Amino acid sequence: MDIRIERIAKTFDRYPALNDISLDIRSGELVALLGPSGSGKTTLLRLIAGLEQPSAGRVWFGAEDASSLTIQERNVGFVFQHYALFKHMTVLDNIGFGLRVRPSGRRPAKAEIRRRAEALLDLVQLSDLGRRFPAQLSGGQRQRVALARALAIEPRVLLLDEPFGALDAKVRKDLRRWLREIHDRTGHTTVFVTHDQEEAMELADRVVVMSNGRIEQVGSADEIYDAPASPFVFSFIGASNALPIRIAGGQALLDGTVLDLPPLAERDGEARLYLRPHDLAVVDAGEGTIIGTVAAVRRTSGHRLVELAIGSAGDRVEVEVPASRAVSAGEQLAVKPLRWRIYRDTNAQALAA
Repeated sequence: MDIRIERIAKTFDRYPALNDISLDIRSGELVALLGPSGSGKTTLLRLIAGLEQPSAGRVWFGAEDASSLTIQERNVGFVFQHYALFKHMTVLDNIGFGLRVRPSGRRPAKAEIRRRAEALLDLVQLSDLGRRFPAQLSGGQRQRVALARALAIEPRVLLLDEPFGALDAKVRKDLRRWLREIHDRTGHTTVFVTHDQEEAMELADRVVVMSNGRIEQVGSADEIYDAPASPFVFSFIGASNALPIRIAGGQALLDGTVLDLPPLAERDGEARLYLRPHDLAVVDAGEGTIIGTVAAVRRTSGHRLVELAIGSAGDRVEVEVPASRAVSAGEQLAVKPLRWRIYRDTNAQALAA
């Protein structure tokens, strides 16, 4: 089922939660809505589900205008962060609930409801737990039951709102892999909301990065990470640094020093140089290098993150170095950019290398 979001706006008490959003989601695609709190991602998901009505614009399911359809008529499966399972029902009864409450003309026979619930228990790898109650399950198991219940109604679209947000890091990682496998087996058009960039990049076919009720960029994980369309996307996806520079005559100047960068096809003026910690190489001090004083050193897994104070303003950048390299606070280090992007302002196109 294709989904088309056409110029959607949503206002709550004169507060614009979404501003002129348009988005095409292809049938069978797994799409992540990624952004910080307040970016509008959950509001957009609820508009697709029919839990909210737009202030302007339309939602299309294939060639059908879904804007006027009820939640039931849209036939979407919705998985919430906190499971929303019925505590007094067994796992099997929870899964079959959406089928049992259908109007009599569309309600399957009891035997068919049970067969479908048991098949879904097998799909989510909980086939021995059908007689248990939610309180007897772990958080990860409850979320699997919630997904099975959403799938039981054979939805046209599967929607997930921060599905793993209430779980610990190890369980989240395991369930991410499992959800991708389930998606590939069932082929549902799936949209999920997350603020976890790693989750979005690992799971989704495409990532929709949102901020302040707008879409900043849509693309694959590689496109979002390697070619961010704005300073916000660069800063939000992965670790990043930003240094104020001045462009003059095709050269980049940092605190008056000309940096060793290729000639820039950019007009003169103030800009910002964006860098990732692993795209800075520690080198011998020399012409065009960035020299800073080590302010802090942190060990993270297989490497160290070195925080440098740069220039007269004391701007900070993080540099990734091997864990085997000894670095001390107060030491001076010189670094050279290997890759970077330059943005003049939040609306400008970037120069990149």
